[in-house]
This record gives sequence, C-alpha cells and structure tokens, in this order.
Amino acid sequence: MAAERLVVIGGDATGMSAASQARRLKGPDELDIVAFERGHFSSYSACGIPYWVGGDVSDRDDLIARTPEEHRARAIDLRMRTEVTEIDVAGQRVRALDRDSGETYWTDFDKLVIATGARPVRPALPGMDAAGVHGVQTLDDGQALLDSLSRAPGRRAVVVGAGYIGVEMAEALLKHGFEVTVLNRGEQPMATLDPDMGRLVHDAMDGLGITTVNRTEVTKILTGADGRVTAVATNDASYPADVVVLGIGVEPETALARSAGLPVGPHGGLLTDLSMRVVGHDTIWAGGDCVEVLDLVAGRTRHIALGTHANKHGQIIGSNVGGGYGTFPGVVGTAVSKVCDLEIARTGLREKDARAVGLRYVTATIESTGRAGYYPGAEPMTVKMLAEYRTGRLLGVQIVGRDGAAKRVDIAAVALTAGMTVEQVTALDLGYAPPFSPVWDPVLVAARKAVQAVRAAGV
Repeated sequence: MAAERLVVIGGDATGMSAASQARRLKGPDELDIVAFERGHFSSYSACGIPYWVGGDVSDRDDLIARTPEEHRARAIDLRMRTEVTEIDVAGQRVRALDRDSGETYWTDFDKLVIATGARPVRPALPGMDAAGVHGVQTLDDGQALLDSLSRAPGRRAVVVGAGYIGVEMAEALLKHGFEVTVLNRGEQPMATLDPDMGRLVHDAMDGLGITTVNRTEVTKILTGADGRVTAVATNDASYPADVVVLGIGVEPETALARSAGLPVGPHGGLLTDLSMRVVGHDTIWAGGDCVEVLDLVAGRTRHIALGTHANKHGQIIGSNVGGGYGTFPGVVGTAVSKVCDLEIARTGLREKDARAVGLRYVTATIESTGRAGYYPGAEPMTVKMLAEYRTGRLLGVQIVGRDGAAKRVDIAAVALTAGMTVEQVTALDLGYAPPFSPVWDPVLVAARKAVQAVRAAGV
C-alpha cells in the first residue's frame, strides 16, 4: 500500500511544527511529507527580529530553531525558495514555482496544511517601494534593514505605526544611534491598550528621546534623485528620514486560499473548526497567522498573529494528520512587549472591544509596585481591569510598568480562560515574598477595586 502524501505550504512555525508532529506519529512508509517554503529560512522566530536588529540577539542564526537540512534528516522533503502559486482543491494537488530556476510543477496531496502566515500592511501610497523603506516580517527583511541602516546617509529614522512592531523597532533604531520619530494614526501608541494606558507608553517613549506623533496620517514617501527615501509626508507635516520602518501591523496571507475558494472570516483569515481543519474541507487544515481564532471572552473570531498560537496550531494539526487527536479551543488575546525597560501587557477585552460585542462593564485602575515598597528596586506599575456589569466576570486586564510587570498578565489570562469573576480573582493564592511582590499583588489590588466598582454600579 502506497504511503499517503501530506503537503505543507509554509516552512515556519505552524507548517514545520505540523510536519514534525505528523512525522513523529507516522514513519516515511506510512506518510510522505512534502513542504514548500518560498523564502531562504525555515522554522525561525519572526518575533525575535526586532531584538536581532537592535543587537540584543547577536546572530541571525540564533533565531533559527531548525534548518532545512535538519528537517530533511527527519524524512521531511522541505523545498526551499519554492512558492505554491495555486491550490487545486478538487484535484487534490498544488502548483509550485521554483523561484530560482523558474520551473513550475504540480504535486498531488492526500492531506494539505496551509500555513502561509501574514504579510505586513503596506499602504498603496506614493514612494512606499522606495529604497530605504522596510517592512519587517522575515529574516530576509531584517537583513535588508540592517544593510540599509549601515548605508543610510544620515541618522534620522521614521517608524510608521505604533503597535508592537513599531514600538519594538523604535527601540532597535534608537540603539543604532538614530533620531527616531514614530508616526501613529491612533490616539496613543499601542492601540491594543486603552488610550489611558497607551498614554503611559507615550510618556515613556518621550523619556527615551523617541518623538511620537499621534493622530496623524501618512500620505506619501518623499525621495531624492537617487530614488532613496528623504522624508515622510503626513496630512499636515513632513518628517526627514534616512530610513523608514513600517510597523503598521499585519494581515492574513490568504490570497492563495481565497483563489482556491476556501472560506475566510470577517478579518480575512481562514476559518477552521476546533481541530484546525478548514471549514467544509475534510483533507485541508490551516493554522498560524493565516487563520482566525475564537476569542473566548468576546465569543467572536479575531485575527491574532503570534508565535505562541502558531506553534500550538502546528502541534494540533500534526497530531490530527498523523492519526492522533487535538483541538484548539480559542484565545483570550494575551500579549506582552517592551520599550527599553518599560513592560507592556494585555489580555482580554479593551473598553471598545466590550462595547463592540454589547457588554456593559466597569473599570478599575490602580498603581502599585512590583515588589514590596520597602524592598530595593521596587518600581511603579499600573494595572487596569475590566469587569462585566452586575456579574463581575473578568473581561480584560492591561498592565504597564517595570520590574516584572508584563508576566503578571498571565494571572489574568488564566482567570479569563476559567471564566472567573473579579471577586474570585481576589481570593487567588499567589506567591508572595518582598523581592517578588507586595503582600497584596497588584493584580489582586486591581481586582479588589473592580469588585467595589461592580457593587457600586449595581446599586
């Protein structure tokens, strides 16, 4: 009996996790695995690129978890620099293009995994393709940016966008000695936070010497006679630039899947069931940044591009493809970041998210410290908590601070997943010692205040 063939489109987190897990469960005589990756690298950490660019990670190869050769040694036929250009769902085959030779060919599949990831948002504005303008999504992008920084005629950098990538790249450029300006459409940096918490990030960026311009819209990129960027124009000003980094965000890379007639959701990501199988297709799975996932708090699908989800999706898909079983129930939207020593964290819903799904809520914001106030090195921390009106169900938490502030959000992530109320959160038995926390941990203090707000609102 001939082995089944699994074809994987995408050689990073989800794709190669799925391939590797399937291989653990089935040998080459049972399952033939062919994977296509259009880039130069496999199984790398895109999340680490800002830290490599900034010098915290010294070598690009430190971000690579497993090379193509290592995958091939595990009987996975990984074909690099090969892009899948068409999926024939009915015929159960894909058309591939060898980007170096130009050769195209068809490959049949019994089972298909789509792990095409996400692409950086790149507005269709004049000058966006000019030399010196960079998106940062792949290792190739990171290398191109580093090369550009070394060739830049001056030391002025503009970052377009103030989300996770924008803020992290602003710090990286600062470490290279550039004068950094961040242009942001929103009211404050970090739109994943409420504006009152984003203001704390803005203040910290100002303190580092990063100029942040909010409520502004980029209209075009200005270039010199050599075609290289010279400035970024907005609706009301112009900002000189020797290099520009786009940190506007990403969107699901689903053009290939759309062309094949596969279902996508309201945010542009592929729709899957709990087993990560594409809805309506028994032999096709998808995961990672190209899919939408269920928000367990809001009860709706959303698009969240994070390596944590991508790797989990890959493990689940590989188990299901390989004859095992696994499901992915959803997310609560947990994410952390930093700008220099300021830590930024969030999970659950923001105020506008709660309003969008028709939830009434109360908020509580407190200031505390990450250690006992008398212990050396205690640093300030602000915690904001959202709770549902009357029921007190925890809806979301945002934390901005220093000295271990960010990972405290994991307490809230567990509480959200368990559907706990803020009153139940106050009773959590958290670890305490002066070097690690005050007697009342900041999350518990916020929960106590949220309980008071719920009670007051119900009167």
